[in-house]
Amino acid sequence: MSAALPPFHGPEETVGAPELLQLGAAEDEPCLRADAARNRARLLDAAARLIAEHGAAAVTMEAVAAAADVGKGTVFRRFGDRTGLLTALLDHSEKKFQAAFLSGPPPLGPGAPPVERLRAFGVALLRRSADELDLQLAAEPGADRRFLVPARRVLHSHIALLLRQAAPDTDAELLAHTLMGYLNPVLIHHLTRQCGLPPARLEAGWNDLVDRVTGG
Repeated sequence: MSAALPPFHGPEETVGAPELLQLGAAEDEPCLRADAARNRARLLDAAARLIAEHGAAAVTMEAVAAAADVGKGTVFRRFGDRTGLLTALLDHSEKKFQAAFLSGPPPLGPGAPPVERLRAFGVALLRRSADELDLQLAAEPGADRRFLVPARRVLHSHIALLLRQAAPDTDAELLAHTLMGYLNPVLIHHLTRQCGLPPARLEAGWNDLVDRVTGG
């Protein structure tokens, strides 16, 4: 491969291993007053019921307020907008996934070679997306926020870290965006539901892409 590319400096660049980040705002943490915490849980329960019964498209701020028997303003004050509400619903699975690849058992977690970890990471994320695809699509942020969402920045930083270990002469930060594109829920929806590709083909394609990028 040619000489190493200059480093790409962007807002998502981190030094060392990425830290576990939360999707929700700090005010959504367990330090909330008891009544505020109950109110938040009640709203999330209502939103989850709407998704289970009618799909993610049924989750509007008005519908959640009606299902939880609160005013619409309460929902907006707690979550900001519909994307914030849906993001809060994804928070639990996001925390579990982050914990798995940052500190869980190998090959997804530490202890395996970086190429094996990259393969395991992509396969695990593809399977997670398949399980909650409608919710992920509904929570997909707009173009002005898509690359600044804390959870996405953690995923990108983790891929970049493994790329630096597996292929030191690559522009890891920039190449990580390319790999993240393969794992985008919108693309997964297109390939699996609109094109009818089996999930196993996407997983095999990810492993092939990792091997080609890293020379593994």
